This record gives sequence, C-alpha cells and structure tokens, in this order.
Amino acid sequence: MTKLETKPNIAAPDDFYADLLAAHEGLSKAESDAFNARLILILANHVGDRETLAEALEAARPRK
Repeated sequence: MTKLETKPNIAAPDDFYADLLAAHEGLSKAESDAFNARLILILANHVGDRETLAEALEAARPRK
C-alpha cells in the first residue's frame, strides 16, 4: 500500500517555491547544499514513517 502523497498537496505552491528560493539567497553552493540537507532531514523527521520515506527515496531517484 502506497503512503506517499504525489499529487499536488501544498497550499499556494508558487508562494512556497518563492519562499524556498528566498531561503537560498546569499548562500554559497556549499551553504545551499547544507541547507537542503538540513531541510530534507527536518521534513523526513516530520513524516517519520519509514515506508513513506522509502517510497519518497525511490520516487526521487533519477530514471534512466
């Protein structure tokens, strides 16, 4: 049974994207990468469910 929500589920997604870009402003590439890593871990902790996180990892993998 899939637990991962893949359909649009963010209120005002364009606003969130603008916020995400703004959060990266002024950061070096290394700082931006570290920010992304921290954000991923914070959100993964919020989700908490290992099955859902495994589905997300698979969904994010590049397709060949």
